[in-house]
Amino acid sequence: MKMRNITIQATEHRSAAEALQYLDASGDDRAIMIGAHGGRIVKYLTLTQAEADRLEMAGIAFAYITYHKPAGRMMTVPVND
Repeated sequence: MKMRNITIQATEHRSAAEALQYLDASGDDRAIMIGAHGGRIVKYLTLTQAEADRLEMAGIAFAYITYHKPAGRMMTVPVND
């Protein structure tokens, strides 16, 4: 697997729940989980939609974190998986 570096503007959080809560108080649009493949450390980030789009266009694997109200649960939506 080819390693790829990309610099983004994001805020790191301790958990997915913390990232979702931060969205309400910040100017960020999305909460994501990144780094879950190959034994790497998982990071929870909040960022703008433009930054998430840059990750997607670069082919970086990540997952959007969302709260699914009907199920009452947090869910992830994989991107570039």
